[in-house]
Amino acid sequence: MMETLRQIVWVADWVVFGFFVLVAVSYTTATLLALPALLKLRRWSSTFYVDEVAASATSPPITLIAPMYNEAMVCVEAVRALLGVDYPTKDVLVVADGCKDDTVERLIAAFDMEEAMRSATATIPTAAIRTAYRSRSRPDLWLIDKENGGKADAINVGINHCRTPLLCTLDGDSLLGPDALHRIVQPFLKDATTIAAGGTIGIVNDCTVRFGRVTRIQLPNKWIPRFQVLEYIRAFASARVGWNAAHALPLISGAFGLFRREALVAVGGLDTDATGEDFEVTARLHRHYREAGIPYKIEYVPDAVSWTECPSDLKVLGKQRDRWHKGGMEVMWKHRAMLLNPRYGRIGMVSLPVFFIVEMMGPVIEVCGYVAFALSLWLGIINVPMAALLLALAFVLGLAQSIAALALEQYAFRRYTSLPDLLMLLALTVVENLGYRQLTVWWRVRGFWKFLRGDTSWGEMTRSGFNTADPA
Repeated sequence: MMETLRQIVWVADWVVFGFFVLVAVSYTTATLLALPALLKLRRWSSTFYVDEVAASATSPPITLIAPMYNEAMVCVEAVRALLGVDYPTKDVLVVADGCKDDTVERLIAAFDMEEAMRSATATIPTAAIRTAYRSRSRPDLWLIDKENGGKADAINVGINHCRTPLLCTLDGDSLLGPDALHRIVQPFLKDATTIAAGGTIGIVNDCTVRFGRVTRIQLPNKWIPRFQVLEYIRAFASARVGWNAAHALPLISGAFGLFRREALVAVGGLDTDATGEDFEVTARLHRHYREAGIPYKIEYVPDAVSWTECPSDLKVLGKQRDRWHKGGMEVMWKHRAMLLNPRYGRIGMVSLPVFFIVEMMGPVIEVCGYVAFALSLWLGIINVPMAALLLALAFVLGLAQSIAALALEQYAFRRYTSLPDLLMLLALTVVENLGYRQLTVWWRVRGFWKFLRGDTSWGEMTRSGFNTADPA
């Protein structure tokens, strides 16, 4: 019996070790790919003049689709931000998804809206539409009030009523940077085969907002949002830039994505049954175009930024993270035929398999490592050198990954410029390993378990509103 347990622990040790090696290789590769890509971006940005681009007649019209569900705290400021985005021809289409608060009433009052007709241009099935409104003062602003059907259903309503060749999907509280559309549209102007492009998501908690724009960027005052800032920097400044450089981007965030309308219509819009509808539609676009043999590109534009509010307490954050993980597992299962299938190129042979092992199975493997460690301690059969190696690997890997991402972010963008913020970000690379990381692992394992059980529960995001106080 004891010998069997020793063998089990030995196997678990090497599985966890192999996992950490794969993680190290994947993140190192992403960082090495991201560095020259950001160097090129920095050189290009120095010659990018928004005024000249804005005056150009080549910019295609864009419809901004902002689904909202109970967003009364932030809806007016968010819509002002969308209206204030610098772009020559745009429509702002807000879709109220069966709101139970006064989101609709606030928007109607703030923007002097009246009932109006807006004809559909596509027939993707959606929940019933109640009423459409148009602003008297801003004819480019529309509001569609519909029965509740979820975020994906609300975006599908927007797709159905989109009149422009490009459409932009956003969160209800999104605050686009003033030049965000000019930057994210560039891949479409450079290459006609581009069907989608994703932007960067920044955390707006405790930043200063004026007239719908983020006028002062700073770290949040609370620890939970601070940790998320570091996570977002890792995800966007390193991982997505690297995957994009490898031409194998697996995901466009639903909080800021630009799509060809015809591409989304061709795949039937977003999947209303998917928990992670943004990941799912990205995978479906890859799959559709590769199966049809149609040349296409899906790009990531790191200097196009949308600011959004993140959860500020552990309960809401935990629900968000287990929902994200459950959604990711659903996508992996639905599109499992793409995994390690040469038909789907780099997306099928590299990015999706690595994403599945590192991101989806990673928490389960890490928990197995913790269990094996506890079991070996209890039985007195601990392999001290291996245990020390695994713990050191986990810590050093996480630290190196975070510091590399911070260095890339500072090199290319310098969004956080104050010395206290920079020192805090460096401190977070260490502190997050002392409890926060373990919490995120638990939440993701919980999401994995919900996927196995077929759980369909959904957590709501509680908004606290934007900080409009004068900066100190």
